[in-house]
Amino acid sequence: MRKSQLPPRSEHFQNSCEFSNMSAPMIAWVPLVNRVHKYLTTSNYSAQSIDLEHVEIYDVETAPEKRPRTLKHLLKANHINHSILYHSLQYHNHLPHILGSAYILGATAQQLHHIYDNESQELEEWEDSPAEITDTDWREFLGDKKYQRAYVDFYEDELALKYDYDWTRVAEEYIFSGKQPLINGLIGGLGHPLIHLGYAYEMSSREIGMEALAMGSTAYNYLHKYLDEPAYTRESTYRTTFPLEILHRIHSDNRFDGVLKEKGSDNIELLFQQHEDLVLEHWNAWTLSDPKKQFEDSQEAAVALLVKTVKPGTHAYDFFMAHILTTSHAVRVLLPVVPKKFHVSLVRQWWLLTIAVYIAQLRPEIDEDIEVQPSKQWNYVDDMAVNGPWATDSHYVKALRAMKQAAFTWGDVHEHYLAAAVHFADDFKGWTGFG
Repeated sequence: MRKSQLPPRSEHFQNSCEFSNMSAPMIAWVPLVNRVHKYLTTSNYSAQSIDLEHVEIYDVETAPEKRPRTLKHLLKANHINHSILYHSLQYHNHLPHILGSAYILGATAQQLHHIYDNESQELEEWEDSPAEITDTDWREFLGDKKYQRAYVDFYEDELALKYDYDWTRVAEEYIFSGKQPLINGLIGGLGHPLIHLGYAYEMSSREIGMEALAMGSTAYNYLHKYLDEPAYTRESTYRTTFPLEILHRIHSDNRFDGVLKEKGSDNIELLFQQHEDLVLEHWNAWTLSDPKKQFEDSQEAAVALLVKTVKPGTHAYDFFMAHILTTSHAVRVLLPVVPKKFHVSLVRQWWLLTIAVYIAQLRPEIDEDIEVQPSKQWNYVDDMAVNGPWATDSHYVKALRAMKQAAFTWGDVHEHYLAAAVHFADDFKGWTGFG
């Protein structure tokens, strides 16, 4: 609540305080205490949860048919042969994402092989890490990408020696436990660990699970502190339950004018270094009084950021806005499986990434007047994802499936998700936004 919004002090209350010789400084504390109490009690996010049904789980490990067997073999081949980070440790291995998405949308065994052959061309073989990691020093190397192989080895050793090959128990120990659990840092690396973990649960894949833990460990950075340290969750200059309203406010906030020169993910660290208070002002403005409804609103905002920031006729979609949508999908997958105390903080973590990416991409206008009509149905979207000209583009396929899952989660009575997916499927001609 802003100072100008504080209720006037009751005259009767003031007189009674004076009658009892209560000093003026004590009187001044009363509205402040009420204000702090209201804020603390309404922001106790750990006590809130978001109850959603599980997404469909595709257990390809035991399925006997050729199509799931093919996916299983390809996921294992990628796990054995290709590192999770490549190109001077700057890029992330997306192969499990597109294989999983294409499989869910109906790709044949032959198409899965084609995707693997195409995507793996630019991937790299594993390289040894400088040293091994143990259960006594595993946190010491967090954020060091050179230890990607060591982290995979460490988690797989834990899997075999302590957890009877149940990778979800390894996740419970290392992602959801401890004073500063890894779950609060999964948006490092543009949210790739979050996406990877979602696919691990969705595909019930031990290989993807081990990769997700290693990816979360190597991408761990300063962003975790905004979730781990309560001091960063504080009162903002305004409050709203609508994420799109905040994005519109950021777009119009002239305090960001001239701060960044060109688009690009490198802007994110610069933002937090030089303009942290401004970023957190908008981050803390989102009130999750009804977390399930606010999460639904956030998924609508994620679609709008991808589809409604593209100028008509350009056909070029922002690569980094796609990550906002695919990380939102990951949150949708994870909410039914992570401990409830992390539900709202996970959504707020996604929201922090969303704001950072939106500003880093120079706050494009979200044109809600863009009208797209669902002239086709979901079977058309599925076909474009697995048979269309962009069927081997990981982010294109993932984005289409994220929109479809959101539609089936919330009902899509007015077919807004379907309309956005059809429009994106037909209009897309490539990615932009790299700076």
